Order: sequence, then structure tokens, then C-alpha cells
Amino acid sequence: MKKRVFLRMAAALSLATAFSAVQAQTTPIKFQLDWRFEGPAALFLTPLAKGYFKARQLDVTVDAGNGSGGAVTRVASGSYDMGFADLASVMEFHANNPDAPNKPVAVMMVYNNTPASVMALKKSGIKTPADLSGKKMGAPVFDAGRRAFPVFAKANHITGFQWTAMDPPLRETMLARGDVDAITGFTFTSLLNLEARGVKAEDVVVLPYADFGVKHYGNVVIASPKLIRENPAAIKAFLQAFAMGVKDVVADPAAAISHVKARDGIINVPLEVRRLRLAIDTVINSPDARAEGFGQVKTPRLTLMASQVSDAFGTKTRVNPDLVWNGSFLPTVAELNVLPKK
Repeated sequence: MKKRVFLRMAAALSLATAFSAVQAQTTPIKFQLDWRFEGPAALFLTPLAKGYFKARQLDVTVDAGNGSGGAVTRVASGSYDMGFADLASVMEFHANNPDAPNKPVAVMMVYNNTPASVMALKKSGIKTPADLSGKKMGAPVFDAGRRAFPVFAKANHITGFQWTAMDPPLRETMLARGDVDAITGFTFTSLLNLEARGVKAEDVVVLPYADFGVKHYGNVVIASPKLIRENPAAIKAFLQAFAMGVKDVVADPAAAISHVKARDGIINVPLEVRRLRLAIDTVINSPDARAEGFGQVKTPRLTLMASQVSDAFGTKTRVNPDLVWNGSFLPTVAELNVLPKK
């Protein structure tokens, strides 16, 4: 009798242990950022540090990047499951690699407006986009703003400009010393980099693409086709946790930078707090984002961007907007309500 009771207890314990093991199973997600561990990286490092991913049985690792193009190709190659990249780069990859078996797909909008802008020094006399005609422009060849500049130029009737290419660390230096008349870049990157080189913010003219006729979307969360096929629930869980993290970051950017500091101990904390706040104000909590809803896109705007990218980037095939975006994994409207009221 005692033996039977013991065996039943042992079996029950074994089942409980097995059930706990199943419950504890986590899905590994390798995530590729678009850039270094700077202010905006807090959007992903905060939910990681606060355990939001872990609470949804996700084992997420976040790695620094070196550009949107790199993030797209690494997700396409299978080296990473998900990533963060400029939507134009995703579109370009699709259109230039129509037969590629693994084309990354955008699953959530984060930067509702492109962060790209043209920046010049006030002493150059440049005040409006029209003043860029005939000027010497500078940017790395793969810079998102430079790639989309034909759209900006067409919208503002800019002609006769010339490009000077340089490595990313030299872009702001060359503008500061007058080697070029203007540069393209993400506002929250180049403006603060200019300040670090001794240029006062009030001495810089900033011409945001979004304010001058270029309504392109910016950075998106992307996922690999393999993950979409094999584990769509993991994508939904990731985006739910990410949305919670974004809400925390927007509510308290200064606190969020501590999670970036934990990954890169040599960052300038006050500078990165400013960078993060600038990103929030200009591309995350922008009027367009509040109108469209965080995380989401509008089909007419997406379609127009696809056509403009096809033309500006000279892609092999036309961008098909239906293939680059999949909004079926988005959290509920309530969960996406992460932006404070204006």
C-alpha cells in the first residue's frame, strides 16, 4: 500500500516537474540594432532590462549595429531573427533581391517620420531647401538621407548640387571646418555630433525631410520570414513587451539611459539623454505618429513611399508595399497607446 502511494506521489512529482520545464521553456530571439548603443537603443534595452521579454518566455539578446543596411542583410541571412532598420532599406532589399528566399518584413513602425534632415551652418547663408541648389553636399554613400535626397530635391526644386563622400565619423567634422556646404543625416545624430565638435546648436540650420515634402516612414522592427512561418506567437510577444518598454522610455528618458549605460559604460549620459529626447520628440511622438497611432502605418502613405524609393534608389524592380509590411502581429490598440497626449 505504502509502495503504491509512494509511486503515485513520485509520478505526480515527475509530471509537475515536466510541466514546469515546459512552462519555463523560452524562445531565443537574436535582435540586431541599426546603430551603436546610443540614446535610441534604450527603446529595446529597457524592456530587456526590466524583464518584459523574459515574462513572455522570450530569451532576447540585443546587439549593436553599424547601419540599417547591415541590419537588413543580417536578418535576411538568418544570423538574426529580428532587427531595427530604416524602412527604405527594407524596401530597397526587397526590390533589388526579388528572388531572395528570406526577405525581412517590417512588423511594427517605430519612427513614424524619417529622422533624416539636411544640416548647414547659418554662416553659409543656407536658410531654405532652395538655397541648396549648386551647393556641395556631404554624407557617407550609404546614408539614408543621401539615398533619399532625390525625393527631397524633387519636392523642393533643388538642382546643380554635388556630393562629397566620407566615412561617418568625418561627416560633421567636414561641415564644421567648411569642406562641404551641407550634410544629410539623422537629426538626433548629426546635430549632437556637431555640438561635440564645438558648433553651437543655434548656429546650425536644420531642414527636416518630414517638414519639406518627404513623408517617408523611418525605422521599423523587422522579422525574418523563418520566424514569421515557424513562431508567429514569438513576434507578437516581442512586440507586446517592446510596446511596454517604449511607454516607459517615453515617460522617463533620463531613467531609460541607465540601461544603455549598462551596455556601454563610456557613453556621455547627459548627451545620450538629449539624443533620446530629440528622437522621441521628432520621430516617435510626432504629430504624424499621434495621428496614425504608434506602431501602425497608413496604406496610401506606404504606397507613395514605395514608389518614391523605387525611383530615388533606382531599384531593379518596383517596391511592392504589400510584401514589405505585415501588421498582423501588432499588439492591441490599448497596448499600443504608449504616447503621452500633446
